[in-house]
Amino acid sequence: MTDETRPTEGRTPSDYPEPQGRPDFLPADDSPDQAGRLPEPPASFGTSWGDPSGRPSSGVPPYGGPATGAPTFTSPSYGSPSSHESPSYGQEGSGPSFGASNDSGSSFGSPSYETTGPSYGSGPTYGSGPSYGSGPSYGSGSPSYGGGPDNGTRAYESPLFGSPSPSGPTGGNTPPPPPRQALPLGAGWAPPPPGADASTSGGRRGPSTPVLVSTAVAIALVASLLGSVGTYLLTKPSSSNDPGYSLGPLPTGGAASREPGSVAGVAARVLPSVVSIEAGTTTEGATGSGFLIKNGYVVTNNHVVALAAKGGEIRIMFNNRKTTPAKIVGRDPGSDLAVIKPEDTFGTPEITLGNSDQVVVGDPVIAIGSPLGLTGTVTTGIVSSLNRPVIAGDETGAGTEEPAYISAIQTDAAINPGNSGGPLVNGKGEVVGVNSAIATLGRSVNSQSGSIGLGFAIPVNQTRRVAEELITTGKAKRPRIGIVLDKDYKGQGVKIASSPSGGRQPVDANGPADKAGLKAGDVILEIDGLALQDGNELIALIRSKAPGAKITIKYQRSGQERTATLTVVADDEPTPTPS
Repeated sequence: MTDETRPTEGRTPSDYPEPQGRPDFLPADDSPDQAGRLPEPPASFGTSWGDPSGRPSSGVPPYGGPATGAPTFTSPSYGSPSSHESPSYGQEGSGPSFGASNDSGSSFGSPSYETTGPSYGSGPTYGSGPSYGSGPSYGSGSPSYGGGPDNGTRAYESPLFGSPSPSGPTGGNTPPPPPRQALPLGAGWAPPPPGADASTSGGRRGPSTPVLVSTAVAIALVASLLGSVGTYLLTKPSSSNDPGYSLGPLPTGGAASREPGSVAGVAARVLPSVVSIEAGTTTEGATGSGFLIKNGYVVTNNHVVALAAKGGEIRIMFNNRKTTPAKIVGRDPGSDLAVIKPEDTFGTPEITLGNSDQVVVGDPVIAIGSPLGLTGTVTTGIVSSLNRPVIAGDETGAGTEEPAYISAIQTDAAINPGNSGGPLVNGKGEVVGVNSAIATLGRSVNSQSGSIGLGFAIPVNQTRRVAEELITTGKAKRPRIGIVLDKDYKGQGVKIASSPSGGRQPVDANGPADKAGLKAGDVILEIDGLALQDGNELIALIRSKAPGAKITIKYQRSGQERTATLTVVADDEPTPTPS
């Protein structure tokens, strides 16, 4: 380390004055020591100059001259203090040896340095061998700065000791620059002399064996990868086709593996009992659906087979694509229900009827039929509402049949023209309704609108009763309570007319309403706990009841609410207007 304030104890100052300029270096063979012997050359030139530790001196420029915090090397005199942590010069006659001990004991502790100063750019021959003007140039690999053999009076350009000497020939050659990152008296200033050990000379060493092995392995891996890529590029198919490509075998399991309660399972059981119906005359026609019940009868809508009642024909196609003619057994325009009988059923199983009184909003349902002539179509949804009043008009356009009042099951299962008369089944595959009507947003003259998610089905309990009556008697009984409604009333509930209308009294004498104590002008608010919105809802609810059924009515008279129990009866003959 640099320490300008250290005492001089242990260091011997130079006894000679600083020379002016640069001293001349004489050949080693002209300067014998005190015993008349030439100094012996050192074993090696050493690895560092200046700091014995071999550490480079920080901030020292490589080419002589003064530098801040660094010594100025203007002469070979080593007696003056140096800012570098140089070897101790306290013992006279014993200076540091450069790289190895000198057998002759020569050192830089002697006052005279003319015979022992190394020649930078010449070989390290001390007193014998080739002169300092020849030999390899350390650090540049070129001949010595002077060039050629020594003439005894040659001055040498040293990058360490300042500017060139003003005296002595230089041989006309410009000295090469010192090694990169070379510092004065530091490690790596000059390469070792010939024969010196590379491990102690500070010279650059070649890569070690592990490095060479690792490099060889890496090269082998890269070469293998490149070979694989090249092989793929040379052998890949020339087109986008892959002859060996396969998506694997088909999964096992079929329709029989479906759960019985799933839509697929229910449809598999119900579809064989559903038929497609075509009815009409030579000029008109209609299509719809139906389902097979006990003893080979088929239930459908009245508006599906109404044209056949005027002299037309009916043809049924079963799920197995077999067809057969059919005839009308009975029909009821007031409930929009009809029963027909095919000539052959081809072994078709009958469908199972459920209980519509057990249906609740949210139950899953499945609609099956032939919408737009597409036989065997299955759609699914839920029960959206119950007791929805629906008036189904005369679909034949004849204008001779009364409208049907239906207290319907509303569903969002897709129902379209052609689904009419088909079954609406629950999750068990039991029929809970007969698909009969859909709500539409409008219809042009020559086209029909499709499903908007509002479909309506006749409850199966009403269907069961009407079908039994049609099969046994050929006609269905009309349920009634014996009142006439005020069609102009706009208030809450349904009002009984206050005066006779069309030759009828507001309340039939000895009818169900008269027996329960109802009078003209009374307002019926509820039936069986269901608040009434209008007269159509009341008519639809009464027609859904079987004759003999009892109902509870809440009504209002003179601002007071009262209740009564009525027993539904049936008309002997159907009438075109509700009663």
